Formats: sequence, C-alpha cells, structure tokens
Amino acid sequence: MSTRKHTALPKAQILIEALPWLTRHHGKTVVIKFGGNAMVDEGLKAAFAQDVVFLRQSGLKPVVVHGGGPQISKQLDKHGLVSEFKAGLRVTTPEAMDVVRMVLAGQVQRELVGLLNQHGPLAVGMTGEDAHTITAIQHRPEIDGELVDIGRVGQITAIDPGAIKALLDDGRIPVISSIARSQDDGHVYNVNADTAAAALAAALGAETLMVLTDVEGLYEDWPNSDDVISRLTASQLETLLPELSSGMVPKMEGCLFAVRNGVNTARVIDGRVQHSILLEIFTDEGIGTMVVPDGPHVSDGQGGAR
Repeated sequence: MSTRKHTALPKAQILIEALPWLTRHHGKTVVIKFGGNAMVDEGLKAAFAQDVVFLRQSGLKPVVVHGGGPQISKQLDKHGLVSEFKAGLRVTTPEAMDVVRMVLAGQVQRELVGLLNQHGPLAVGMTGEDAHTITAIQHRPEIDGELVDIGRVGQITAIDPGAIKALLDDGRIPVISSIARSQDDGHVYNVNADTAAAALAAALGAETLMVLTDVEGLYEDWPNSDDVISRLTASQLETLLPELSSGMVPKMEGCLFAVRNGVNTARVIDGRVQHSILLEIFTDEGIGTMVVPDGPHVSDGQGGAR
C-alpha cells in the first residue's frame, strides 16, 4: 500500500519550525509598539490582534504600547487646531493635549482593546498616567543651539511597571497609551510611543522589543539599495544613527536603549505585512532588522539565518 500524501503536511512542518522559538520564548515578556499603517488599515489591525493573542495563547506575555499620530492629526483638524512639528515632534498646546489624550485613551486604545477581546477576556487598557506607570517632565528640544518650548511633550523620568506586571501575572494583555503625568507640575504630557515602548521593555526585563513600522527594516544603503540589515549590534547601530532618516531615529534609539538596558533583542519589522509579528518571532529567517547587545550573544531568539 502506498502512503497517502496529506495536503496538510506543510502546515505541520511550519508548526514544527516554530517549536524551538515557542520553547525559547515561553513565559517571556514581549513589548510591541503598535504604529504606522497597521493602525489605520482594517485588515492589518485585525491581523495584529490575532498575532498578539496567538503570542499570549502560546505562553508568551505580550504588552502593547501605542501612539496615534494619524488619528491625532485628523481630530485636531476637526477641532480647528493646527498640527505643527518642530524637531520632528508635535507642538502640543494644552488644548491639543486634551485632544491627544482623548484620541489615545478614548479612541485608539479602545479600538485595540476591542479587537483583542474578540478572542477572549484578555486585553486591559491603561495609560502611562495610571498607577504612575510613566512619569515625565517637559521635553525641550534643542533647535539651532536653543532649547525650544513645544508645549506638553514629555521626556520620561521614571517607569513603575508594577501595574503592568500585575496584569501579566493575571494572564491579561496590557494595552498602554503613551501619555504620562509629571510629578513636578501635575501636567499630562504626550510621550513618543517608540521611546515609551523601549523604556517599558527595559523596566519589565522583556525578552524582546518589537517596533512596527512602515518600512521593511533598516536599509543597508538607502536610497541606493533596498537590502535590509538582518542583524546588527548596539555599537553598529549607534554608528549608523546620525545617517538615519528623522522618522527612523526614535525607533532605532529606542532599540538601542532597550538592548543596552537588559532587553535581549530589539526588532524593527514591517507592520504593512500581515502577521509580521509571528513571521519575525516564530520563523528561522525573521523578516525585519534585529538589534542585539554588544559582546558574546549566544541566544538571540532567531535561527541560523541571523
């Protein structure tokens, strides 16, 4: 008798390929910064929620951190407030901050929690204000040698991960809006979500930080080539930082901060690709750019291709 060839066999091979990474990451915290096109495309949003729930059901502890640039700009326009940027940061008046807070905590976060909770009672929304999770002071960027007041834009001064850890211990998926309160002046500040995700990853002792972007990763020689750097060390990244486009700087600075403060790997992946999170974590090749600490690095959470 000939053995019947089952058409589902390739699916089993895919699952087996994921096994070492499932084993390696089991019980580990993964901080995911949700942003870019994945925030506004319905199909990508749904796929993102599926990926995060898959991580949770596979024994990992995902934490989602989000901003909301496109949604904030749209709502500011509706309120007749001008969107102005200086040094790559949104000038945030007190009136604009009210809109930022409303959009992040009342719109983007609510939608994301809803998508995740279609798969079970898992996600809990919170902001950096809650339980003093993120504390900040006013950030004044330097432009042409002078410190400039750009309003309610925050620079993180402290992280208290206690509330997040409690949610993770209870099997929940924390969804965190990147706003913070100052202990000094009592104001609420808008914090860059890439920076917030990196700081939270370090404070939580996360296994990895994943940053969703609208590019494939870090390019080797853009715009002359679209070859993506698969893996680089913290020192190699630090050398490249001055050459990066302004949009990539906070993401890569966040990755650098994370791996230099106890996070095992930091990854920048293309959020325009459905299920990019699963492809990055559970396949041998991965799909983005992975940053690792300097020095001997035995287990980087990816396969031989890296």
